[in-house]
Amino acid sequence: MSNEPDARRLEALEERIARARAAQEPDEPGGAAETFSQAQMAWRMIVELVVGIGMGVGLGYGLDQIFGTAPWLLVVFTLLGFAAGVNVMLGSAREMGRAAARERDEAGGEAPEE
Repeated sequence: MSNEPDARRLEALEERIARARAAQEPDEPGGAAETFSQAQMAWRMIVELVVGIGMGVGLGYGLDQIFGTAPWLLVVFTLLGFAAGVNVMLGSAREMGRAAARERDEAGGEAPEE
């Protein structure tokens, strides 16, 4: 009894598996998973800024109501909240940059020239 039909069927199966895997892999480095991750990071940064401003407005308004200094503390704390939100956004951007550099180093790629 010959194993030839089984060997041909096995080769055909391996080819089908290879084609299926190639179809699932992204064609370019900026695939859907990377774009989704970037969208998540963008929303995270927006939320960080809005929360910083919102906390500044809330704290400033509350202190103005307590001390009767309207609108001075509201303005000051709104600006401080904005500055805090931008600071946190910049920290997130640095974190993204470090993660991208780490992935690039693990993949063995070179850094793009500026």
